[in-house]
Amino acid sequence: MGDKANAHPGAAGRATAADHPASVRNVVLVGHSGSGKTTLVEALALTAGAVNRAGRVEDGGTVSDYDEIEHRQQRSVQLSLVPVDWDGYKVNLLDTPGYADFVGELRAGLRAADAALFVVSASDGVDGSTRMVWEECAAVGMPRAIVITHLESRPRGLRVHDPHLRGGLRRGRPRRRTPLYLPLHGAAGPDGHAPVTGLVGLLSQKLFDYASGERKESEPGSDQLPGIEEARNRLIEGIIAESEDETLMDRYLGGEEIDVETLIGDLERAVARGVFFPVLAAAPAAEGSRQGLGTVELLELITGGFPTPLERAAPGVTTVDGRARELKPCDPSGPLLAEVVKTASDPYVGRVSLVRVFSGTLRPDETVHVSGHGLADRGHEDHDVDERVGALSAPFGKQQRALTHCIAGDLACVAKLGRAETGDTLSAKDDPLLMEPWEMPDPLLPLAIQAHSKADEDKLSQGLSRLVAEDPTMRLEQNQDTHQVVLWCLGEAHADVALERLRSRYGVQVDLVAHKVSLRETFAAKAQGARPARQTVRRARAVRDLRDRGRAAAGRHGHRVRGQGHRGAVPRQFIPSVEKGVRAQAAKGVAAGHPLLDVRITLLDGKAHSVDSSDAAFQTAGALALREAAADAKIHLLEPVAEVTVLVGDDYVGAVMSDLSGRRGRVLGTEQTTGGRTLIRAEVPEIEIGRYAVDLRSLSHGTARFNRAYARHEPMPQQIAERIRQEAGDAP
Repeated sequence: MGDKANAHPGAAGRATAADHPASVRNVVLVGHSGSGKTTLVEALALTAGAVNRAGRVEDGGTVSDYDEIEHRQQRSVQLSLVPVDWDGYKVNLLDTPGYADFVGELRAGLRAADAALFVVSASDGVDGSTRMVWEECAAVGMPRAIVITHLESRPRGLRVHDPHLRGGLRRGRPRRRTPLYLPLHGAAGPDGHAPVTGLVGLLSQKLFDYASGERKESEPGSDQLPGIEEARNRLIEGIIAESEDETLMDRYLGGEEIDVETLIGDLERAVARGVFFPVLAAAPAAEGSRQGLGTVELLELITGGFPTPLERAAPGVTTVDGRARELKPCDPSGPLLAEVVKTASDPYVGRVSLVRVFSGTLRPDETVHVSGHGLADRGHEDHDVDERVGALSAPFGKQQRALTHCIAGDLACVAKLGRAETGDTLSAKDDPLLMEPWEMPDPLLPLAIQAHSKADEDKLSQGLSRLVAEDPTMRLEQNQDTHQVVLWCLGEAHADVALERLRSRYGVQVDLVAHKVSLRETFAAKAQGARPARQTVRRARAVRDLRDRGRAAAGRHGHRVRGQGHRGAVPRQFIPSVEKGVRAQAAKGVAAGHPLLDVRITLLDGKAHSVDSSDAAFQTAGALALREAAADAKIHLLEPVAEVTVLVGDDYVGAVMSDLSGRRGRVLGTEQTTGGRTLIRAEVPEIEIGRYAVDLRSLSHGTARFNRAYARHEPMPQQIAERIRQEAGDAP
């Protein structure tokens, strides 16, 4: 692995359909923003011959040339697929955004891939979000390798005990993360900096020089061998420690020289099993060169060391009515089972779905069943429809190159699936199946929006529904209490991209408005109200039932209307009318326009007229009596309180707890978890955590996560309540 003699020239510009799952490799690139993932993908495409020396595809553009928003923001904001051919294998490279706001795209890439390349900048090291993704991969046993980029910023080169790796990727033993190559430095310049011009293969003990722009192999000099030997022994010990051959360690300790082919075979198996994580270095090709440093070695690791799709079983599969279904892993002749991992809109062909096929073979122009379940809380209603598959293609920049089919284990873009959304399952129409959805982060940053004009208002609903269909990490809410349209996002960058897509893709201009929380009102003490009239209730009393407070805290909202009036003074048929009027007024509020909560209203007396009494009159009487009772009473304004859990590194626990206290939060307790993290439980008023998703990320340098859930409504401080009442009074 990585020590083969010559680079494979690849097949320039070719889009091929894989013939067997064993010839496919699906690899997702993971790393923080600016680590060089997209540059690395382009370098691999150049080495594989998929682009020319200028980094352009045959018909224009670059392999990563897709979204105008990415060009404007100078960063990746979505998952992109770049398929290349290498040494008889089809390698699907899945480039993911590195910014935390687009973790949904990252999760989609992890779902579609069978192995992960963690791209680490030599200058920046490993950030907290990358470390968390590493642990997610470890939890499911996904094979991983580490690629070091930006070598020019680290003239001292790579070391196995480099703190960027040992301190950043903590999980596992250090010898599991061992370089396969050492950097080869050229002549030092006037500033004393010696650039990395090649690599030293530790297993083969060969030098691979890229200084000329082409990979050249040579033997090391005698003065270089001692430095190579120490690192080579460390690598061999790491391979043997993870070998399935239990006799290998005894043979090695006994002084036997283990042949290179045996070591390479054990290394490949250990990488594929997800127990050994090789470290490599890579750099883009210099201008006019065809090969970037380390790209040949990296492609050989991917094709020789990473697992085939045959080694990965499909996630949980059921029938659409919930019965478990067992399928043979990655069988091209089995029942069709595929999943939409990404949805995008193309201005010429409409909706385009990136699909990973787990079983069977997908072909153009066939009718498939589309199932989507489990994301109703995010605006994705459960659906089961039959749709006709359009053209299949392989993306390459802005181009879509036609495919004749897509077998199990491969990925392809599918056109004209009008109802399919990200996360949906595609299956045979006569054998509908459903895959368990992957875990999506909960969007916790609210964005209250309204149409900019009447023309925008007519298009807003359709634009939002399409936006949410593409990105299941967004949640669309039509708040019945505040009458606001709220788009929940993962962060500010995520929100910016959503608004830009609404404008540029769907022609909808929106304005942002202040997000409101669902407030409530309640009586602070007993109160009475009367409405004297011949055909109406003469007297009513609104009483706060203090005994109901416990039930309200458990989630019971509303009020109770009791009593039939003194000695039946109100005719029985009008009792429901009084209740209806009281309930209608309670829903509108009695002080600041917020619904009443936790009250008991008792009808004490009334009077009716044999001719003039009516349903409408008694409704009006009930509402007026409640308002008069409120006019003479003290009304508390209640705010929603959320139960918040924050998972944060131990280094930031004090800062997070102090911040929660500053938000009027009550810390309920802490709990130590694995990986040097602490779980903080607190109750915080929702009005104080509208931007907590942004603030917490800044406070913890992107290493903390939090969840929130409604707990109850509580009286808010008098000064805040007074300000809200004044704002309500000033509103038109």
